[in-house]
Amino acid sequence: MLFKKDKKDHKEHQEVNENVTHIPFSEPTEESKVPEETKLTNHQKECFTKVYEHFAQEGFLVANSEDALKHKDKTQFTPLTEDEKAWLTRECFLRYLRATKWKVEDAIARIEGTLAWRREFGVSHNFDADNAVNGSLVSPENETGKEVILGYDNDSRPCLYLKPGRQNTKTSQRQVQHMVYMLEKVIDYMPAGQDSLALLIDFKASPVGTQSNKIPPVSTGRQVLNILQTHYPERLGRALLTNIPWLGWTFLKIIHPFIDPLTREKLVFDQPFPNYVPKSQLDQDFGGMVNFEYEHEKYWPQMVSMAEEKKRKYVKRFETFGSRVGLSEYDLRGDHEDLKYQPGVA
Repeated sequence: MLFKKDKKDHKEHQEVNENVTHIPFSEPTEESKVPEETKLTNHQKECFTKVYEHFAQEGFLVANSEDALKHKDKTQFTPLTEDEKAWLTRECFLRYLRATKWKVEDAIARIEGTLAWRREFGVSHNFDADNAVNGSLVSPENETGKEVILGYDNDSRPCLYLKPGRQNTKTSQRQVQHMVYMLEKVIDYMPAGQDSLALLIDFKASPVGTQSNKIPPVSTGRQVLNILQTHYPERLGRALLTNIPWLGWTFLKIIHPFIDPLTREKLVFDQPFPNYVPKSQLDQDFGGMVNFEYEHEKYWPQMVSMAEEKKRKYVKRFETFGSRVGLSEYDLRGDHEDLKYQPGVA
């Protein structure tokens, strides 16, 4: 085992070993608490209003590709879809504003770029079957369980486990599509009030991995980093890394200059995972009490189905509250009847 345990912990593991878990948890444990949101300054509220008004304006058009956006080819610009309006939330605007240090023009440009990228990449629609990048396409990538959504950390962030040692395919664009798909799914698992995720990265070798080169090429690492930093800003709440081999350290050292400084501050190396994730929702391989076994035929359809159910609730509440740009993810993921945040109000 990775961490030392006292007799009580050992007893808990003995009890839980009889109950094997094959599917994700749908909600955080009561031990997890969503932190209170930081209050905005008047200047930040003014910045938010300007970004909101830009995207809420009547007749707003979006580029169908990054190239069309770059060259301002207006023949390739079309109106926002209902799905994209549901994506353009209060928290979305705030994430991009924080990422651009509250520079309004930069935030607007970044959001427009992401909208174009989402259309081109194939993840711009709410539901799985409507997207080019969907569960059926990337399912073969996860047959060995190299990426798993399981449990929530102490701050109610959904946990996404990355296990490079379980790599089962050669480097390809589908690997990148798989990573993006899992990010989209883990976002669906976020509870009301929490809009970031926890990455739990374990480099330990695994007998189920079939590819000898477990560390991705630097070019692929850069591509994934660019996607994360450009199109998923402020989504990473914490990253826990363990069992890093010398080759892994070399890879991390190479890509380190490309990692955003704010992201680096969220990286935690070789620290006990139970410090950050309740044991009741943590895989026992990392000191938790969950006897999790990955069986693709059991896990994958359930993970996708649970995410779809959460998305259906999100979309239904989006429609109930007027299908407007700027609605809050807190309201869209909650169970309350009245809006806490009116569109356009930070």
